[in-house]
Amino acid sequence: MCFTKKTVIVTGAGKGIGKGIALAYAKKGANVIVAEMEEREGTKTVQIIKEQGGEALFVQTDVRRERDIISLMQAANQAYGRIDILINNAGISVFKPLFELPIEEWDDVIQTNLRSVFLGSREAAKYIRQNEEGGAIVNIASTRAMMSEPNSEAYAATKGGIVALTHALAASLSNDRITVNAISPGWIETGDYSKLSSMDHEQHFSKRVGKPEDIAQACLYLTARENDFVTGINLVVDGGMTRKMIYEE
Repeated sequence: MCFTKKTVIVTGAGKGIGKGIALAYAKKGANVIVAEMEEREGTKTVQIIKEQGGEALFVQTDVRRERDIISLMQAANQAYGRIDILINNAGISVFKPLFELPIEEWDDVIQTNLRSVFLGSREAAKYIRQNEEGGAIVNIASTRAMMSEPNSEAYAATKGGIVALTHALAASLSNDRITVNAISPGWIETGDYSKLSSMDHEQHFSKRVGKPEDIAQACLYLTARENDFVTGINLVVDGGMTRKMIYEE
C-alpha cells in the first residue's frame, strides 16, 4: 500500500480518530491536508507530522459551510497539484432525550455529520476524477447506524445516512474510477487507554477496546489502489462487539 506523494484530505483531523488517520497517512509518505475548525488542534497535528518528517498543511474548515469546503479543495490542489483521497471524518454528537432536543441542535448535527459528507465528496470528486488512476473516498459512519440506545436520534440519523450516501456515491462515481466506502467504528478510545477496565476490554471478541490506529489501518486498506475492487461497502471495525449476543439474566 503505497501512498507516497498522494494528497490526502482528512476532515476533523485535529484530534481523536481523525488525528490518528492523518498521522497514519503521513507515515506512509502522503501529503496530508489537516482540515479542522479549531486552529490550535489542527496546527498541532501538522506540527507532529512535520516533526516526524512528514508533509502536512492545515486548512481551517467549517465542514458545515459549502464555501469552506470549496476553499479546502482549492487549497489542497494548489499546494500539491492534485487530490487523491478524501476521508470524511468530522462529526459531533448530541445525546438528549427526544422531547428535549431542539431542532437547532438536530440541524447542527445533520449539517456537521451528513451534509458535510455530501459537500466534501462532491467537491473532492471534481479534482479526483482528473487523475488517470482515479482515487478514493472514505466516510466515517458508526455502528450506531445499525443499533441504538435511547436519546441518540440525531447522531443515529446522520450515521445511517452516511452509510446510504456511501453506496449511492459509489454508484455515481464509478465511471470516474473513484471508490467510495464507509467505515463504522465501534468503541474507539480516544482518551487515556490505560484507564479502561478489564470489563471494558472483555466486552469485545477481540478482547480489547479499539484505538484510532485501528480505524486508520482500515482507511489505508480501503484507499490503496490495489484494493479498488472494494467499493460501496460499510466496513464495521468494532472488535466484534455488534456480533455479540447479549441476554439479560
